[in-house]
Amino acid sequence: MPDVPLLLVAIVAVALFFDYTNGAHDSANAIATVVSTKVLSPKVAVVMAAVLNFAGAFMGDQVAKTISSGIVNADMVSGSQALVLAALLGAIFWNVLTWYLGLPSSSSHALIGGLMGSAICYSGFSALNYLSILKKVILPLVLSPLGGFFGGYLIMVLLTWMFRRHKPRKVNSMFRKLQILSSAFMATSHGQNDAQKTMGIITLALYIFHVIPGTEIPLWVKIGCAMAMGLGTATGGWKIVKTMGHKIFKLEPIHGCAAETAAALVITGASHFGAPISTTHVISTSVLGVGASKRLSAVRWGVAGNMVLAWVITIPASALVAALAFYALKFVGVIH
Repeated sequence: MPDVPLLLVAIVAVALFFDYTNGAHDSANAIATVVSTKVLSPKVAVVMAAVLNFAGAFMGDQVAKTISSGIVNADMVSGSQALVLAALLGAIFWNVLTWYLGLPSSSSHALIGGLMGSAICYSGFSALNYLSILKKVILPLVLSPLGGFFGGYLIMVLLTWMFRRHKPRKVNSMFRKLQILSSAFMATSHGQNDAQKTMGIITLALYIFHVIPGTEIPLWVKIGCAMAMGLGTATGGWKIVKTMGHKIFKLEPIHGCAAETAAALVITGASHFGAPISTTHVISTSVLGVGASKRLSAVRWGVAGNMVLAWVITIPASALVAALAFYALKFVGVIH
C-alpha cells in the first residue's frame, strides 16, 4: 500500500487537476457571452475571468463546507483514505467526456456524484447526508435553472421596455460597455461558488488523513484551487464558449448583459446559502430565457435538450464511474 503522505499528495494533485478541468469546462461560462458578442477579445476576457475567479474564491466558504461535510457524513468515511481519490476520478472522467463532446454539463454535480458513489461503496447508503443533499443539491438543481431562465426572461423584457424608443445601434453601443460589468459580476460569482468546491474536497481529504482537526479551509487550499481554475480557463474553455455563445441563441450585447446579470444574481444568492449549484445550468437557462423573451423560435431548443439530458445523468453517471474507480483501487490494494 502506498505511503499515506504520498497518497495524500496524489489526492491533492488529482483534486487540483479536477479544478483545472472545472476551469476548462465551467469558467468559460463567465466569459462566453462577452466573447460571443465581441465586446472583449478572448485574451482580455480570459485574464479578467482568471483574476475575478481568484478574488471570488475568497468571498466566503459556505459552499466549501457543504462539499467537505454536507454531502457525506465525514466521520463515517474517515477510515477510507482513497475514497476522495475515487470520487475525483469519477468526476474527472465525466468532465473530460462532456468537454470533449462540447456539452456544458455540470462539474459541480459530477463532483457531488463522484463523492456519493465512492461513499456508498465504502459505508453503504447510510454514509450520505440526505437532508443536506435534499436542501443544498436536489432543490438547487431544480430551482437554480428555473431562476436563471425566468431571471433572464424578466430582465430582458424590462430592458426591452426601457429602451423601446431608442435606436438599436445606440442601445448596443451602450450595452457593449455595460456587458463588461455584467461579465465581471458573473466571473466573480463563479469563483465564489465553483472555486470553493475543490477546496471542500481537498479539505475532506486532509480531515480523513488527520492532517487538520476539522473542516475549516486552509489558506493554501484556497489559493491553490483558485490558481488551478484560472489556468483551466486560459487553456481549455473555448469549446464551451462556442456552444454557450453561438449555438443556443444569437447574442447581442444587451442579451449578454441580461443573461449574465440574471445568472450572477442567482449564483451569488446560492453561494450565500452554501448551495454548490452549477454555473453552467444557470447561465445556460439565463441565455434561454433571454432568447425566449424575443420569440420562442429564436432559441435552438434541440441544443437545450441535449444540455438537459447531460444535466439529468451527470450525478448517477459520475457516481457509477467513482464506484468503479473505488473497486479498482481496492483491487490493486490501495483500499483495504
